[in-house]
Amino acid sequence: MTNRQPYTRKLDLKNGRIDMSHGSGGKAMAQLVDEVFVKAFANPLLEQRNDQAMFEVAAGRMVVTTDSYVVSPLFFPGGDIGSLAVHGTVNDIAMAGAKPLYLTAGFIIEEGFALKDLDRIVMSMAEAARAAGVAIVTGDTKVVERGKGDGVFINTTGIGVVPPGVSPSGDRARPGDAVLVSGTVGDHGVAVMSTREGLSFETSILSDSAALHGLVAAMVAAVPGIHVMRDPTRGGLATTLNEIAHQSGVGMVLSEASIPVREEVAAACELLGLDPLYVANEGKLVAICAPEDAETLLNVMKSHPLGVDAAVIGTVREDSHRFVQLETTFGGKRIADWLAGEQLPRIC
Repeated sequence: MTNRQPYTRKLDLKNGRIDMSHGSGGKAMAQLVDEVFVKAFANPLLEQRNDQAMFEVAAGRMVVTTDSYVVSPLFFPGGDIGSLAVHGTVNDIAMAGAKPLYLTAGFIIEEGFALKDLDRIVMSMAEAARAAGVAIVTGDTKVVERGKGDGVFINTTGIGVVPPGVSPSGDRARPGDAVLVSGTVGDHGVAVMSTREGLSFETSILSDSAALHGLVAAMVAAVPGIHVMRDPTRGGLATTLNEIAHQSGVGMVLSEASIPVREEVAAACELLGLDPLYVANEGKLVAICAPEDAETLLNVMKSHPLGVDAAVIGTVREDSHRFVQLETTFGGKRIADWLAGEQLPRIC
């Protein structure tokens, strides 16, 4: 006996739009889930159609994180809200030195949203999850009235496992430690902002959105005792380092000349009145390690495709004020303080 579906006509993914019935819990919602989400995210756990996912876990430490994505515009050079939702949550897991295993996905969709755009986002999300080796195993869909959702918002929760002997944390930076970054900063924020404002440049600026767990796995295999890892997303590099300085009760001194910034990103920031150190990244990480491990760690990072532009950018210092200072290219010093206000809203 075949499993008959309660609907007879396929969704019009080319011309159709979301209406309130797609969030009602009835036939229309079941069809949306089947023909958009289950089709894209297909895996044995999801296909059980339960309101939760049950899976075996290995002994040891687990990591869980959750994040919500409200980026505007939804599509930008180098990515979209779907791939960003996967990469951002995978990276939060990875910053604990963990291997990501499973994701959940919650969608809040505005009435009138084009089904073709939803399908494009979901397919991008599925591709990013497959590339990262993680399964989207359960989720939720809600529809809100026109004008109350700005297209689509996505919430993802991730679960991962941490290998023995690995325990990076924001409170473990120590005086003398080296500060490293995995590549150029500011790419994502400038890509999103330039698209939002309709700006064009001679050289295309792409988001750096990427899943970093492969790079992290190589790093912790070579240097299991990495003190801190963090992805500098909202607030950028400077704000992230201030967070770490306050958690660890230390200061830092950075070399402006050592911080990698693409020429086109620097030029765009100058045009827009932005500082690249405060612009969001979605495919970069900061690592802090003992000084004797810095060269090994840098070489490992540079040997990975997502770390070819890695650099040592500063050192951790004793400082009761917990200041992050920047040695400028002019030979002076300035405080690289926390981001004040919202420089680039709706960036992730």
